[in-house]
Amino acid sequence: MKALTISKNKKYIMCGDKPFFWLGDTAWLIFHKLSEEEAYTYLKNRADKGFNVIQPVLVYATPGLCDINKMYIPNCDVSSLSYWEHCDRVIRMAEELGIYMALLPSWGSLIKSGIITAENVGGYGRFLAERYKDYTNIIWVLGGDIRAAGYEEIYDRLAGVLKEKNPERLITFHPFGRCASSTWFGDRDWLDFNMFQSGHRRYDQGALGKWDDNKRAEGFFGEDNWKYVLRDHERSPLKPTLDGEPSYEWILQGLHDPTQPYWVARHVRRYAYWSVFAGSCGHTYGDNAVMQFYGGKDEPTQGVNNYGVRDKWQDAIHHEGSGQMKYLKELVSSVDFTEGAPRDDLIVGGQRERHERIAVFAGKDFLFAYTYTGKDFELVTEAYKGCEMWWFTPSKGIYSYIGKVSQDITCAAPPEVYDKDRDRVLVIKNDKK
Repeated sequence: MKALTISKNKKYIMCGDKPFFWLGDTAWLIFHKLSEEEAYTYLKNRADKGFNVIQPVLVYATPGLCDINKMYIPNCDVSSLSYWEHCDRVIRMAEELGIYMALLPSWGSLIKSGIITAENVGGYGRFLAERYKDYTNIIWVLGGDIRAAGYEEIYDRLAGVLKEKNPERLITFHPFGRCASSTWFGDRDWLDFNMFQSGHRRYDQGALGKWDDNKRAEGFFGEDNWKYVLRDHERSPLKPTLDGEPSYEWILQGLHDPTQPYWVARHVRRYAYWSVFAGSCGHTYGDNAVMQFYGGKDEPTQGVNNYGVRDKWQDAIHHEGSGQMKYLKELVSSVDFTEGAPRDDLIVGGQRERHERIAVFAGKDFLFAYTYTGKDFELVTEAYKGCEMWWFTPSKGIYSYIGKVSQDITCAAPPEVYDKDRDRVLVIKNDKK
């Protein structure tokens, strides 16, 4: 597999001379909880659905680290050579399927608990860099659901070792919920691209009185994950950015209260289209059961941080949202998306608020406009006269031809639908392919 690089305009990722659209999935515990046969089932499922990046954790927890945020997984001894050999084989398996592994060296709790320190992190980094120096499908993701404030030295040291030993590998940082890597490391040379975690809360769930409330002014945007993209692109130096953990499919809204509804497929699509059409370099999908590889009520993590999980992972890999992500990837990859930009200025009457938002992403030869509610809107289309138009259905990947752009102002009236999947994309370009 080819090494990934950053585009000349500093907003996207490249694979060789071609744009690379990051379509990721969170598989935090794949090394800890799955056999190699099970891992192949999961990876093959994701590869067939167009996923090209998987986000797993190498060391999630250790004996005695059983706080509210983590639980040690029995029979998973990370000090054993056999464990690392297992990881090696799963990573090779992903490589054969054309998948990059965005590896987290550890979860953030190991830093906060003092298990990984400034004194020993260099040795761990050298171990990882040496072990995986010949693998072609590695991306390093530092952090792991953590605010980096106070731990910058540890991550700087780890990143320094990884960059020194494996300079061709991209590095980013997975932060705490509703936070962004650019807050702490945006100016670091080792940080090749930014990652934010928009999190799992609604607009009205800014503070729930739980351990994971944001207690600092990092910026709470609710469901408006596109705001993280725009904020990162305004920060200097400019780097690619993406949502590395939005709301998971079939996770409780807000995580903690079982009386609350679940995030479902139409919600995860909205997060994806909003952030990508704001200019992100891709998107990471997630499923509540899959991210923790939930095996049923008899496993030891039952009742601890499972966030209302309903299904076993073997069933959850078939949830509809995971199969719908590839339609976004294929749509965006049908044009040179590296030349695109968000274009609110093309919306007649100005941008709308919250769920009414019309996400417009356009380049010289294309325009995409996403509506979550399916309501009518108007666009300035003078520059696209003569181009073809379609309505695109994100839940099915279906194009429905409209005709050619003929007006300076186009009234976009999505066709009537009779279910809850009302989201549509107005697609304008020279041809469908």
